[in-house]
Amino acid sequence: MRLFKIFFGIVFVIFSYFQLNDPDSGVWIAIYSFAALACFMSIRNLWPSWVFYVLAGGYLIAAVLQWPPQFEGIFFGETAMRSLNIELARESLGLTICAAVMAVIGKWG
Repeated sequence: MRLFKIFFGIVFVIFSYFQLNDPDSGVWIAIYSFAALACFMSIRNLWPSWVFYVLAGGYLIAAVLQWPPQFEGIFFGETAMRSLNIELARESLGLTICAAVMAVIGKWG
């Protein structure tokens, strides 16, 4: 479980770095940085498990609210940004990953 926490802590730091060129980068850097912080805090058991459940719920609610009105996929490559719906789907996917990781840490961390 320790490797899981370290792995996803590093993944969320990388996610934060990739948000630097985003127009609303401050929001997304904070979101992913807080997920990374939660992963690293859980290594030393500094937070109780209910905190991770609250975070998972918050991330899940945000993912649902961020879901695009019309799903057009999550493309990677040259045609990556044909519309805003693709960007919204990607952001929703990132929030879903955060929610899943927080739920796993809350349950087994």
